[in-house]
Amino acid sequence: MSPNTSILFTNVRVFDSTGSEPFDGEVLVRGERIAEVRRGSGDLSRDGVRVVDGSGQFLMSGLCDAHTHFSWIDSADLPGLGRLGVEEHTLLSAKSALTYLNCGYTMCVGAAAAKPRLDVVIRNAINDGLIPGPRYLANCQEIAVTGGELVDGITAFADGPEEMRKQVRRNVAYGADLVKLSMSGEEITGNKHAEDNYFSDEEVLAVTTEAHRRGLRVCTHARSAESVKMSLRNNVDIVYHASFIDDEGMDMLEAKKDEVFVAPGLNWLVATLHDAAGFGYPPEAAEAAGYKHELECAIAGLQEMRRRGIRVLPGGDYGFAWTPHGTYARDLQHFVDLLGYTPMETLLAATKLGGEIMRMPDELGQIRPGFLADMILVDGDPLQDITVLQNRDNISAIMKGGSFHKDPDDSRLGRTSSPTEQPVIVA
Repeated sequence: MSPNTSILFTNVRVFDSTGSEPFDGEVLVRGERIAEVRRGSGDLSRDGVRVVDGSGQFLMSGLCDAHTHFSWIDSADLPGLGRLGVEEHTLLSAKSALTYLNCGYTMCVGAAAAKPRLDVVIRNAINDGLIPGPRYLANCQEIAVTGGELVDGITAFADGPEEMRKQVRRNVAYGADLVKLSMSGEEITGNKHAEDNYFSDEEVLAVTTEAHRRGLRVCTHARSAESVKMSLRNNVDIVYHASFIDDEGMDMLEAKKDEVFVAPGLNWLVATLHDAAGFGYPPEAAEAAGYKHELECAIAGLQEMRRRGIRVLPGGDYGFAWTPHGTYARDLQHFVDLLGYTPMETLLAATKLGGEIMRMPDELGQIRPGFLADMILVDGDPLQDITVLQNRDNISAIMKGGSFHKDPDDSRLGRTSSPTEQPVIVA
């Protein structure tokens, strides 16, 4: 489908991600962008327009995953990611990008790649139209201090401010959008704990100063209270996890709520507790390691962030064996069931806030005139049942930049008309 084609969605329930309730209406797409949004039907011209009758289905912005690893490949052998040949790894990363788009995710934020240039190569290939995938902000390997790596073979190392600056410059040279610091531990390692902190203020400040000077943003793997506060003291842009944030850190975060995003990657904790037994990590081991305690602390902290209006986004850490690609919308259910978000608040976090974290708040994440036409048509109502987004078969159409990645199924939606045909509206 050429992006120059005009397409009219009619007979749809429009969820525009402005905070308003969905309404019955029509959306006209011209080229890559949304041209008009109207309540009711029949007001917009059909001349020379392909008309898609949505049969009352739910039209919304494409989703955002704020903590993406294209190069994690559903494996329990994490050190094996470093040994995997770069050619095979590139193809598997492209497959991950396709899976995200197939699931209705049109925006993703890279949270580290297993090899230095994988994210950048995949992002560029998507942008050049060589492969399908979401709009993507690319990262490089996560940066750790000596002895602070979480996974052997996929980490870049730096010690002290000057080495940190050099690693930032490496990301700049590769063309990355982001820098990732691995500041705290992870209980599954057995010896690097989530409540640890491995960085100094001087090191973090060197990274953020150099990155911001060169137009990159900084995200941190920060589970411990001190790593969260260190991130905030030193102007980090995106905090991942924040499981053990304390009262002081919460106050600091609230003071920067218009500058900082949080992406907890909640499904990693849930799945590690409940879904990893088949891969050699039974619930007893996960609980003994501290994952049940961490999940309880994370839930309490995230509930408080919601109360304070802090920007928390769903998504994160998919691509491990027990958090496989394609299950991304589980995070949306966790927001509702565990954190107390309403389905409306959850969808806004996954769409409107997605446009903000992608640095395109006036172009992505909402269905409004002038915005890029990145939309999904859902057979079901996620405001009534957020889990409908977990089944990709419920996503009848996927559009990115005015072109269909998944064209509507005529047998489900009614007949669609091309610009050369007399438009037919199916009731």
